[in-house]
Amino acid sequence: MKTITVSSGKGGVGKSSITAIIALYLAKKQNKQIVYADCDVDAPNAHILLNLKEKDFYEREEIFASEKATLIAEKCIHCRKCVSADICNFNAISWNKEKNIPEFNKYLCEGCGSCSLICPAKAIVLKKIKNATLRIAKTSYGFPLITAQLEIGESGSGKIVTEVRKRAEKLAEKNKADLILIDGAPGIGCPVIASIQGTDYVIAVTEPTPAALHDLSRLITLAKYFQAKTGIIINKYDLNLKMTEKIETYAKEQNTPLLAKIP
Repeated sequence: MKTITVSSGKGGVGKSSITAIIALYLAKKQNKQIVYADCDVDAPNAHILLNLKEKDFYEREEIFASEKATLIAEKCIHCRKCVSADICNFNAISWNKEKNIPEFNKYLCEGCGSCSLICPAKAIVLKKIKNATLRIAKTSYGFPLITAQLEIGESGSGKIVTEVRKRAEKLAEKNKADLILIDGAPGIGCPVIASIQGTDYVIAVTEPTPAALHDLSRLITLAKYFQAKTGIIINKYDLNLKMTEKIETYAKEQNTPLLAKIP
């Protein structure tokens, strides 16, 4: 069973639309058994492209992949050590003068645990929090879609991508699928790394703009680090033919095949 990841250095170049087209081509024209994994967990939209409704999702699972600082109020001795300037690098802790206890901003807390280590009364603990919701649907095209959406303000997107891929692999084994097709996140951060690592082939989607070429080069470098075979698709190539030529030159210099040019 093979895994193909479609990714892009720059957002907005048409990565998700192209992934959906590839999925339909493989399933309908090539009669391949595929599992579609939407790993763009910060902003998943494969379900929109595949015209799925809420009723189409037959399985949902809450994912708890990160931790946040929580106060056990009855243990607090009001020493204020947790609000010292050198403790929280994220400025997530403030002191409630009325209650005389620390308060934690859930959007700023990264769960590093510094405050729990400094607390002499052991009144601060790290608790697992809900990062995302994973969902599985059966599409009208004969293949399943696995997707997850990160909660607003939450971190750990790379961990969520890993969970999506694990579920995709289990479902692929169960269905005896030929291929897992991953719609990866744009950029080169944690969710992209989690999408690319261990994949058989990376399709890098770009467009003919200077920013897209710059970000494409970073993605190609990342893919090479993980020793993944890579090909390039230039979307909207006719918007700027000179930039398209530069991307073609770059592809040759990197010994990376140009898979397609889409108008």
